[in-house]
Amino acid sequence: MVSVNRDALTERILAGERISTDDALELYGWSLEELGVLANARRDLAKAKSYGGRGRDIVTYIVDRNINYTNVCNVYCKFCAFYRTEKDEDHYVLSFEQIDQKLDELLAVGGVQILMQGGHHPKLPFAWYIDLLHHIREKYPRINIHGFSPPEFQHFAETFRMPLREVISEFKNAGLGSIPGGGGEILVDRVRHKISPLKINSDEWLEVMQVAHELGLKSSATMMFGHVETIKDRIEHLRRIREQQDRSGGFTAFICWTFQPQHTVLKVKYPTGVAEYLRTQALARIFLDNIDNVQSSWVTQGPEIGQIALGYGANDFGSVMMEENVVSSAGTTFRLNAEQIESLIHGAGYEPRRRNNWYELLN
Repeated sequence: MVSVNRDALTERILAGERISTDDALELYGWSLEELGVLANARRDLAKAKSYGGRGRDIVTYIVDRNINYTNVCNVYCKFCAFYRTEKDEDHYVLSFEQIDQKLDELLAVGGVQILMQGGHHPKLPFAWYIDLLHHIREKYPRINIHGFSPPEFQHFAETFRMPLREVISEFKNAGLGSIPGGGGEILVDRVRHKISPLKINSDEWLEVMQVAHELGLKSSATMMFGHVETIKDRIEHLRRIREQQDRSGGFTAFICWTFQPQHTVLKVKYPTGVAEYLRTQALARIFLDNIDNVQSSWVTQGPEIGQIALGYGANDFGSVMMEENVVSSAGTTFRLNAEQIESLIHGAGYEPRRRNNWYELLN
C-alpha cells in the first residue's frame, strides 16, 4: 500500500476532494472520533446547498411500509432467515386484497411510499407483477412504489425470457417509481459466492442499476457487511458503487447495515459491533463523494445507535417502516413511529423533516 500523509489526507477530505482506495484503507485505521469528525464534514459539504441552504441543519425521514409480497425464494442465501420454499407450510403469496389493507393502513398514518420486495418465486407469471403495479397505481396514485431489487429483476429477465431493459421498462410503465438497492451485500464475487452462490454476481447487480437509471428510475445503494468479507472487500464495494454513480448518476442514497446472524445458516464467530458499524458508515460517507444522502441503520442497530450515527456522516434517519419482515426474521425487531424518530433527531441537535423517495421535503 502507498504511504499516505496524514495531514495532507485530512486537508483533502475537508476540502471535499476525492480519496483513493488506498486512502480509504489508511482511514480505516484512524480513531473512530477522527472518522466521525471527517464524515460529518463531508456530510455538511454534501448538504450545504440543499433545502434552501439549510441542509446542514436538517435530518430527513420517510413514512413508508415494507410489503414482502412473497417469501418463496429459490436462491437460498445463507444469510437470510426469511425465505421459504413452496414445500414449507408457512410459505405465502399476498393477495391484492391483503396488499390493499396494508396500503390503507399506510395512508391512514400519512405514508407516501411502499418498499415492495419478495423472494425469487419460480412460478408467479409476468402478468401478476404488471397487474399488481397497475392495481396499486390506479387505486393509490399518491403512493410511490419503491420496489423489486436488482436480483429480482435479473430473476424476472431469466424466468420470463425477456431482455432486462424490457422488463424494467414494462414495470416502470405499469407504475414502478423507483428501485431499492437490496441484494448488493458485498459487490465482490468471491464473497458473494460464499454467502449467496445462486444469486446474481456483482456485474449483474450493477447492470440493473445502469439500465434503471438510463430509463429514469432512481435507486438506493446498499451494503450488508460483517460476515465473510475483508476490509478491502468493503472498500472495493464502495469503489464499485462510486464508479456506477459516476456513470449513471441515479443513486439517491447509500445505506449500510450489519449482518444479523441469528436463525441463519451463515454463522460468524464474532457479530459486528456498534463501533465497527459507525466506522464503516463514516468511511462510506467520506469515500462516496458523489452520493448526497447517507441513511443511519436504526433497524439493525437500534434507535439510540441510529441517533448516534447522525454524528458519523448520516443525514437521514430512514423510514418509519410500519412493517419489516426480512431483518426481523433473523431476530432484530426494533420499531419506531414518526414521533419517536423526530424526538431522536431533535435529541441529536437537528431539525426533523419528512421527505419523499427523491429527498424532497414534504413539510
